[in-house]
Amino acid sequence: MRAVLGRRGDDLHGIVNGVGPEWDPETDPRLPATYSAADLAGKAACHEGNGRLHRAFSLFVFDDRGRLLLQQRASGKPLWPGFWSNSCCSHPRRGESMQVATERRLRDELNVETELEYVYRFQYSARYAGSGSENELCHVYLGRLSQDVRPNDSEIAAVRFVTASEMEEELARFPERITPWCHQEWQQLTGTYRQQLARYCDLD
Repeated sequence: MRAVLGRRGDDLHGIVNGVGPEWDPETDPRLPATYSAADLAGKAACHEGNGRLHRAFSLFVFDDRGRLLLQQRASGKPLWPGFWSNSCCSHPRRGESMQVATERRLRDELNVETELEYVYRFQYSARYAGSGSENELCHVYLGRLSQDVRPNDSEIAAVRFVTASEMEEELARFPERITPWCHQEWQQLTGTYRQQLARYCDLD
């Protein structure tokens, strides 16, 4: 896995990190053409080969005991099937805000509703064997569950809850079982954004 900034790395880095969570690359004239091209492509096309840059989101949701909900990706997923990952991750539809998209996918995948806190965004790419790649501008959110989850078995093979210390141990002992974006996001959350994360779980 490697983090990338694209062809106009310095300029793009400034744009990506200097705007709010509802920023839409499709309508921002300062961005290179690869952004609008990716948004116009289908989701499957965006994951072929080395991937085309596209928007995404990643959610870390905790229960009232401060345990993180992990999901095991369904075996039918073309990328990282059977891997464990964070609570929910997906893509907004064309013209859809991040707020609407995250609410939609929480209902679709877990049958829950919860308020989410935007934390940060980052760009990364990761290749899965010969099946394709992720190449995403990913928005990361935190949230707390107030109801039981009912996973959609077409999307999720299993779910479980782990403490922060258990998550750290699993990443250290079995990194090959966890999706690459979850690795990178958890590292950033426990480092740069530790103060925000501490409102949801015990980090001591």
